[in-house]
Amino acid sequence: MYKPSRREFLEQSMLAATAALTVGPSFARAAEGSSDPSEIIKVCCIGVRGRGDGHVSEYLARKDCEITAVVDVDDGVAEKSADKIRNKSGRTPKIYKDMREAFDDKSINLVSIATPNHWHALAAIWAIQAGKDVYVEKPVSHNVSEGRRIVEAARKHKKIVQTGTQCRSSKATRDAIAYIQAGEIGEVKLARGLCYKPRGSIGPKGNYEIPANVDYDLWCGPAPVKPLTRKNLHYDWHWIWDTGNGDLGNQGIHQMDVARWGLGVEGLGDSVQSYGGRLGYIDAGETANSQVSVHKFGDKTLIFETRGLKTDDLRGARVGNIFYGTKGYVVMSGYDKGAAFDLDGKMVKEFKGSGDHFGNCIEAVRSRKHTDLHADIEEGHRSSALCHLGNISYLLGEQMTVKEAGSSIKGKDELESYETFGKYLTGNGLALDSTKIGFGPVLTLKGEVFEGTKAKEANPMLTREYRKPFVVPKSEDV
Repeated sequence: MYKPSRREFLEQSMLAATAALTVGPSFARAAEGSSDPSEIIKVCCIGVRGRGDGHVSEYLARKDCEITAVVDVDDGVAEKSADKIRNKSGRTPKIYKDMREAFDDKSINLVSIATPNHWHALAAIWAIQAGKDVYVEKPVSHNVSEGRRIVEAARKHKKIVQTGTQCRSSKATRDAIAYIQAGEIGEVKLARGLCYKPRGSIGPKGNYEIPANVDYDLWCGPAPVKPLTRKNLHYDWHWIWDTGNGDLGNQGIHQMDVARWGLGVEGLGDSVQSYGGRLGYIDAGETANSQVSVHKFGDKTLIFETRGLKTDDLRGARVGNIFYGTKGYVVMSGYDKGAAFDLDGKMVKEFKGSGDHFGNCIEAVRSRKHTDLHADIEEGHRSSALCHLGNISYLLGEQMTVKEAGSSIKGKDELESYETFGKYLTGNGLALDSTKIGFGPVLTLKGEVFEGTKAKEANPMLTREYRKPFVVPKSEDV
């Protein structure tokens, strides 16, 4: 298959972007905000297994969208998705293995991305450069730098880019955040994000064969091409650093986003410290399954806890958020449910209701206002970046026992988290005086870069070395 050089691709993208301004009267009217149901938005879905299959289902359920193309490097997955679309809609989408070929199709208006994490940013930027609007799954990036590049590309090319953090469209969550920010539980200086989601071993590390129907070179894309060391190519890439970000950047990004939103903080904060490890079993996975990250924003603190082993809930939440105020607290125990309590633990208000996140994206595509988005790419970048920052501190950590790490923990809330982390480990049969974790340094930030004694080691980890031609462009090239 012919793969254009980066220069050729950018030249093609410029032509496509110009063409997108005159894609025809039907979409032009839709872009002005027309509600005419005959004006169909043509969608290309990239990565159509798992969460990507959910994308397909969302667009198939809409009368104002038509899936005209699917992209997947796995032939079997692509064919299955095309069959589903044909059976449901009566129309057969085009199938592509290389997304760059799909981007040459000037009729496509919206690109919906559910690839592995390491592809999110480059796929989004290429789509934007080709004149498309984008829905990109969380986390929007594999590292901090490339998330900022998507924001820059979206603004430069005036494209709509929705982040797949669905809680932003949840009525329950939106109502709860409004309640918190209206001062109903008093002053809030501490928020917790919880990812208490037990996951088992992914099997022993080995040398496994690449599935015959997968183009592994395209699957790797920006990441280095390495032997497959786990049994399952699909999904378990989450637990490999080259392609995933652990559960902090998988499930946890949803709750990180809500925690940051509820605190009402901007930017990436003043500092971060993280500790944890892949504990309880030895397998092919690399990322931490048990981790605590502490983010400081002036006098406000965001503490995020990931627990991949058996665990109790915290105030009724397992995958959710807790906001602590001077007059009470709010517990979000799910995507579409939560409650507020007074200081005595009496429930004073419930929050219920879901939302249409894909519908919100379509509304903004028609209005041409990124401010209409519930989860604009800027918000997605910031919340994704917080996850990446926690992982950077963890990866720079010194190996020591949990008991030894305790002597370095300072602050009432931080000590409480450390103590509950220890109880969680002992509850899973792990001794605190012999179980070793990576205890990360406190990394200080200035904007979106590190400063201070560890900056030399930490700043290179804000980006990665890309494999040509799959290179996320620099600011001046987006």
